[in-house]
Amino acid sequence: MTAGLPPLALIAGTTASGKSDCAVRLAVALERQGRRAVVVNADSAQVYADLAVLSARPAEEEMQGIEHRLFGTWDGATACSAADWAEATKAEIAALHAEGAVPVLAGGTGLYMRTLLDGIAPIPAIDPAIREEVRALPVGEAYAALQAEDPERAAALNPGDTTRVARALEVIRSTGKPLAAWQEAHEGGIGGQVALHPLILLPPREELYARCDLRFARMMDSGAVEEVEALLARGLDPAMPVMRAIGVPEIAGWIGGEWSREEALARGQQATRNYAKRQYTWFRRQPPVEWPRAEAINFTISDYFKTLLR
Repeated sequence: MTAGLPPLALIAGTTASGKSDCAVRLAVALERQGRRAVVVNADSAQVYADLAVLSARPAEEEMQGIEHRLFGTWDGATACSAADWAEATKAEIAALHAEGAVPVLAGGTGLYMRTLLDGIAPIPAIDPAIREEVRALPVGEAYAALQAEDPERAAALNPGDTTRVARALEVIRSTGKPLAAWQEAHEGGIGGQVALHPLILLPPREELYARCDLRFARMMDSGAVEEVEALLARGLDPAMPVMRAIGVPEIAGWIGGEWSREEALARGQQATRNYAKRQYTWFRRQPPVEWPRAEAINFTISDYFKTLLR
């Protein structure tokens, strides 16, 4: 931690790992010491107003009187990028520090957190004509073109990853530089302006997957179906992030008669486990090794935030 800088707590981990509960526990502990704390959302699904149930957004009773910000802030018709979220979060953090409060970031979207702390690559806007041309290519052709124009990036990607292949190809064609060159020039991060107190939650996988299955089943019985019906009624573009959120396609398939409720449940549970697995891998490898990891579902909050709770 850097002396003299304002504090920022960060609690990150996989879906169903208890991030929100941990953040509230830390905030309550800080407030018992007479220090105001506010939980700030760092989850790409919980930003959307339309996904209260399917994103497991904290309910009023779960907040325990602690103020929460940037939960349900975006309408589903507007995509929230990592840069959008980082700008909004920087403003919230600055305001809270000015008020003498401790921001407690909580979420599972690693890209959001990395963008906030490290900044973002200053890639210029892509030429619309180039974007349209690239996005119209079959992924096989796009990958072959990327191998010729940016072989280093192509070697790092799955040939079938339509989105990332297209992104890398449109960047080099539009800017004349490979994506890696832009990514080396990050700007706008606040990592050096705060005293960071991080914690990564990585509970045992089998226990985590069981929690994922139970949580999705409860969602199906507690408003998730109605939430998807409301989204479908809006007629939003299926490519919008809110329409691709875990649970939306699976439940929409049942509503549309493509499969049974049981199949929707199984598909939603599998999608949740798959997502948790990807998050688990990311949080094991990407954050700095010195960031503490909690490997149990239940733990004492003060054991990991001794410096902050001094």
